[in-house]
Amino acid sequence: MSTQTSTDAGTAAPKVVLQIDNLESYYGPIMAIRGVSLKVHEGQIVTVLGANGAGKTTLLKTVSGVMDPEKGTVNMMGADIQTMEADAIVRRGIVHVPEGREIFPLMTVAENIAMGAFTRNDKGAIAADEEMVYSYFPILKERRSQRAGTLSGGQQQMLAIGRGLMAQPKLMLLDEPSLGLSPLLTQEIFEIIVRLNKEQKVTMMLVEQNAKVALDAADYGYVMELGRIVMNDRAEVLAASKDIQEFYLGVSQDENQRGQRRWKQRKTWR
Repeated sequence: MSTQTSTDAGTAAPKVVLQIDNLESYYGPIMAIRGVSLKVHEGQIVTVLGANGAGKTTLLKTVSGVMDPEKGTVNMMGADIQTMEADAIVRRGIVHVPEGREIFPLMTVAENIAMGAFTRNDKGAIAADEEMVYSYFPILKERRSQRAGTLSGGQQQMLAIGRGLMAQPKLMLLDEPSLGLSPLLTQEIFEIIVRLNKEQKVTMMLVEQNAKVALDAADYGYVMELGRIVMNDRAEVLAASKDIQEFYLGVSQDENQRGQRRWKQRKTWR
């Protein structure tokens, strides 16, 4: 497994924004995360790949304080946060854009955007950030008086991301941003995610089942299976991996395996 610490000679390593060590979380008696360790460096997009049920959403919920871990640590910029309440974690700079968007459907687009700034009282800066959000998502500006629940799925995803930006996150957690979207809308959303990372310097950790779009956008990636990390490397290295291509990108490397059921194939990381 590769690490994320390599830099060019004479270049300082980027700051570690998030470090998770030996994390375990449970749903009742069922262990959902099994000793997970990972790092996210400042300025990166880090993706966590895995099939449905791999533990990706549980990982994000644990980082954001929605779930309490049984063991392990979650460290943000030098401070352990695994015992903090979710609102305190938001105030420290971690914003969670959850799976399924979870916008406020009866509130307007503008009211949803304003809710993202609930921890702030700098009115001038809030207004400037609202305009910044609308510059990335102009359709939201057109529909700012419309109830959020009447937006399309893609527009609701834009709204959820825009609301998260209003908290001025040091780290944004994105849970399945492509869920339920067409390929065209998925491409649009991920193009905006990359722009926000590059232009607004938002560090991001995203979980995805769509490995291709995630690896195209990310700098570094981790693969989860049955609650544990089974592989990690730079995004381009993972994209070229035989296992990733066969099990997540649907590319067969062996003519003899065509038509063979995927559960009969063996992953070399086991």
